[in-house]
Amino acid sequence: MNFTGLHDFLAMGGYAAYVWPAYAVFLAVLIADSLAPTVRRRQVLRDLRAQLARQAARHARKGATIPGSAPHPSAPPPRSA
Repeated sequence: MNFTGLHDFLAMGGYAAYVWPAYAVFLAVLIADSLAPTVRRRQVLRDLRAQLARQAARHARKGATIPGSAPHPSAPPPRSA
């Protein structure tokens, strides 16, 4: 297919109504497919932060400590054996 100018190229030999929407759909799917992991990662991290905050609040109410954290100020001192 030889194009003599930009108008002929954009017309795609009379098939522009089929070719350009196909390119647009392809580009939209390509962009969505490349952004989906980033969006999902942010959602998972947000959910995990919320879950950790709920767990910390629950442990603080019970007076327990989360492993690796400092003891709660109102917690009784540990008993010696």
